[in-house]
Amino acid sequence: MIVREENENDAAAVCSVVEEAFAQRDEALLVDRIRQDGDAVISLVAEVDNAVVGHVMLSPMSAPFRALGLAPLSVLPGHQNQGIGAALTTAAIARAMADGWTAIFVLGDAAYYGRFGFRADLAAGFSSPYAGPHFMVLPLGDTLDAMSGKVDYAPAFGTLA
Repeated sequence: MIVREENENDAAAVCSVVEEAFAQRDEALLVDRIRQDGDAVISLVAEVDNAVVGHVMLSPMSAPFRALGLAPLSVLPGHQNQGIGAALTTAAIARAMADGWTAIFVLGDAAYYGRFGFRADLAAGFSSPYAGPHFMVLPLGDTLDAMSGKVDYAPAFGTLA
């Protein structure tokens, strides 16, 4: 398996991966909208035998510091539980750190994302339409510049039903 930057030739494969991973089209349309809006700051794919089997996208969030939102993370059902999602997440975090971002927010399973350092308790001080026990943040430095404030995902997320 290799993890690499998504390129323009990957769009159809990424759409298929996201749609199959979520068993619906909404998240695939979200990925397309984020791309069209120019908000895909980090977009990585995982390949196995020259086929795209996973994808992760990070887009800028409105926040009191430089923050990204990780969403969606997708792996084809037949390739799940093989470390592909973890490899994509780890690579995305490393890229965000290298690019000087302060934090990454995610809405997801605490048991899964917690192993990468995402914490719901640190996100609890932030107001968001997604606030709750599944809303987490990963500081990319020693501390966050602020422990509270309003945060929200890129505008494309407002199109989700």
